[in-house]
Amino acid sequence: MLRRVVLSTPAAERTTRIQIDDRLAVDFDRREVTVNGEPVKLRPTEYRLLYHFVQNAGWILTHEQLLSKVWGPEYVDDTQLLRTYVNYLRQKIEPDPATPRYIFNERGVGYRFMDFRRSGQGG
Repeated sequence: MLRRVVLSTPAAERTTRIQIDDRLAVDFDRREVTVNGEPVKLRPTEYRLLYHFVQNAGWILTHEQLLSKVWGPEYVDDTQLLRTYVNYLRQKIEPDPATPRYIFNERGVGYRFMDFRRSGQGG
């Protein structure tokens, strides 16, 4: 009987880090966010929100989609909750939260995260 041995890269050597641009990086497996090389502490809800933004970079996510994915279907009408958490997240990752570079408001519809994959900035 022949047995196949599968060689894989040790977990410590694998990279799961997503470089958004020169100042923002996210590692979803390690739950780490860095801005200018410094770790940023996110609340679990902020982290889930950022996860959905980054995974759907460049696409508009409606208020309802974000509320359902991050908080659950019972929250789909709570746009004020979403606005509050987007503001918290902007305070932590944006260079100037008043002039967003990453999280854009699509008035009356939802939000869109910078399309770092198409702009050639991300990795």
